[in-house]
Amino acid sequence: MDDKETTYYFPPPEYSDLDLSFTSTTTTTTTTSSRPSLARSSLTLSFNDSRLSAATTTTPTTLHRRPHRNSDPHWSAIKAASTLSSTGSIHLRHLKLLRHLGTGNLGRVFLCRLRDYDHNTQFALKVVDRESLSSKKLNQVQTEAQILSLLDHPFLPTLYAHIEVSHYTCLLIDYCPNGDLHSLLSKQPSNRLPLESVRFYAAEVLIALEYLHANGVVYRDLKPENILLREDGHVMLSDFDLCFTADMVPRLETRSHRPRRSTAKNPRRCCHCFGHQRPEEEVEVVREFVAEPTAAFSKSCVGTHEYLAPELVTGNGHGNGVDWWAFGVFIYELLYGTTPFKGGSKEATLRNIASSRVARFPVQDEQEGVPGMAEARDLIERLLVKDPRRRLGCARGATDIKRHPFFNGIKWPLIRTYKPPEVRGLVVKKAARSHVSHVTGGALSPRRRRWWWKGLNSIMRRHMGSKRNLNSNQNYYCYANSSGKVRKSG
Repeated sequence: MDDKETTYYFPPPEYSDLDLSFTSTTTTTTTTSSRPSLARSSLTLSFNDSRLSAATTTTPTTLHRRPHRNSDPHWSAIKAASTLSSTGSIHLRHLKLLRHLGTGNLGRVFLCRLRDYDHNTQFALKVVDRESLSSKKLNQVQTEAQILSLLDHPFLPTLYAHIEVSHYTCLLIDYCPNGDLHSLLSKQPSNRLPLESVRFYAAEVLIALEYLHANGVVYRDLKPENILLREDGHVMLSDFDLCFTADMVPRLETRSHRPRRSTAKNPRRCCHCFGHQRPEEEVEVVREFVAEPTAAFSKSCVGTHEYLAPELVTGNGHGNGVDWWAFGVFIYELLYGTTPFKGGSKEATLRNIASSRVARFPVQDEQEGVPGMAEARDLIERLLVKDPRRRLGCARGATDIKRHPFFNGIKWPLIRTYKPPEVRGLVVKKAARSHVSHVTGGALSPRRRRWWWKGLNSIMRRHMGSKRNLNSNQNYYCYANSSGKVRKSG
């Protein structure tokens, strides 16, 4: 599609305190992504300074409260504004639009804040003009709104309000000031990240995909452009219009696990009648929760061409495995600055994906000797298996992927407390450390947090004999070799 000049309409400063309504324009927008999604067309909306007509009907706002975000300042602002409202709900007149953030497949996104609330809490408002959309895209709007209303996860957006005004659908969600991961990659040397940073972002994206799949949602649009970065440096997946849902039956599975032999000087020994002593070999029984929509099936060809799975390209039908294929492409791009099957054109890329060609890695790479690179390549190869029946993750989802050696050392329940890596172009707000604790379920003061960590470390050392400090934010830089010793990279 040829790029054309984009025209935006903003109200003059003297009307900045007026209620804003949205009007459609016929201007074609410029696509900012270097890899536009297939079957997507840009939509331009503009807003002017005219007030909503008295005849305009407004559907009462639906507030989607989330227990994991109860102490979040955004919810405090929403509750305060809805309390002050005469109707007890949020309307467009309560929002002050600040600037245009971007244009997506279905509508435009604006930065906004609550008009009569003193706290400087900012939101993103996604505005969709339903009259300008086809029936297929209207279904996508409904799908996205439905999925957003279900989400309650630290790495996924929160839907604070769903407002229906005239022929517009407005979704009030989180604002991520650090932009998207694709923009961050463009600021790095050779458009690639160090291995330790790749491991951090991959782990958080994996947790987000696990949550979506546990709710029967197949994402189908994973790419750096759709991974936003919060002010605290953690990720947030966005754009759920290409998702589809399927039935999912969770199950609890049991497996036997033989832990590594202890490296202590005096391991436990058992006596036998012949007088010989040998280390006692223990077998642990591990119970794992598996929630993967293995019955999901669709024949729609949607997504971004460089991230499409082979079964999606052929059009024979696809399921949950397309997300795990895209996850492998995602890790590859973060490591090498390009995608594994990229050709000279879209058609060439799709032919490479559909062919029997396997993913190739650079012969000479500066990170070749970095600890963990071999594990990263092995994980990518297991994810980029063209037969979805043999692809890692297709049967048991993230449960199997989290056990891969590439993620050794990560304590998954504590991942939200990890310190984000220092990356060029990423500004992390230091004050953001007061966020809701993923472990305790509430915000802790610095003093109480120190005492909490001391108590947890004491318990872990007493019951598990662990010498590692759980308060360390560097455990995603660590890799365990075959002897059980930990080595650090970076």
